[in-house]
Amino acid sequence: MTTFILSLFTLFLNPPEKRYKILVGTYTDSGSEGIYLFSLAGNMNQQSLLAKTNGVPNPSFLAYEKGKVFAVNELEDGKIQSYALKNNKFEFISEQSTNGAYPCHLSYAEGQVFVANYGEGSFLAYKVNETGAISLPHFVYQNKGTGPVTDRQEKAHMHSVTVHGKELWAADLGTDEVLVYSIPEIKEVKKIKMTPGSGPRHITFHKSLPLAYVINELNNTITVVNTKTYQSVQEISTLPKGFSGTSFCADIHFSPDQKYLYGSNRYSDGLARFKVDAKTGLLSFEEVQSVEGKVPRNFAISPDGKWILVANQDSNDIVIFERNTKTGKIKFTGNTISIPKPVFVKFIEE
Repeated sequence: MTTFILSLFTLFLNPPEKRYKILVGTYTDSGSEGIYLFSLAGNMNQQSLLAKTNGVPNPSFLAYEKGKVFAVNELEDGKIQSYALKNNKFEFISEQSTNGAYPCHLSYAEGQVFVANYGEGSFLAYKVNETGAISLPHFVYQNKGTGPVTDRQEKAHMHSVTVHGKELWAADLGTDEVLVYSIPEIKEVKKIKMTPGSGPRHITFHKSLPLAYVINELNNTITVVNTKTYQSVQEISTLPKGFSGTSFCADIHFSPDQKYLYGSNRYSDGLARFKVDAKTGLLSFEEVQSVEGKVPRNFAISPDGKWILVANQDSNDIVIFERNTKTGKIKFTGNTISIPKPVFVKFIEE
């Protein structure tokens, strides 16, 4: 009994080291082999490569659901693939065409995968069976239109498809629109007109308030949209006052406690932080902090809110920041993961 009590006391004083797993998606034109699985521990300085795929082309966006990994192949002849993740190994399950060019985003919900084709301005829906096998697409929507930024908005460019409850929100950078559809029965609900030239890219949602947050690539803003009225209630810049350089927004995420919202700015190479009003959900700009690298694409916040990992595409690294859960500020740990062209990172819990 004494030994048992001492063991419990020792465990209390020295709790098991927290370990995290992350999925990484990459562009494969510079030596990357596709999808990677890493384990991280300690002050994020204990890094282990657990698994990687072999020859998967441009898996630039991933989704994870109960041991299954879904990946786009962002190519002119676009594809979507599924893998089982078992015992730290990727096992190929299935592949389907996206019937279009450069698929760049996907989401999973209720036995379906939804994919955005950037090159075609379309999104598709596929059914997924219990093994993770993807069927032929059973729904295709082709958007049409242009925007005022002629070199980027010459036609529709669907950039993301994000599930929110019983709705799917699709952001079209080329037409300055967010398209809302019902799911699982896929029917149009609303076409939201965004600020001309804004270029909506990614979307996230407040957990308790009826609000969507759309990060706009071309004019470096975040638009807050009421999810009941589908009306914009705020638009705020991701850049500090007086900024005059080149910048294009990329990704957007809440802290787990919903008190802070973050957005990545490419080419100006910063992570913008906003305070979220607990009652209204409106944003107050706080600051932009350096990502310690070049061209921050996607980023991920750990489930406990203690860490932020930023995928810096052009400096070929994932940079690890410690996050102050009270102030929201980030601090570079000095730790990075070297990997060619990382553009997606996600914490997973198996």
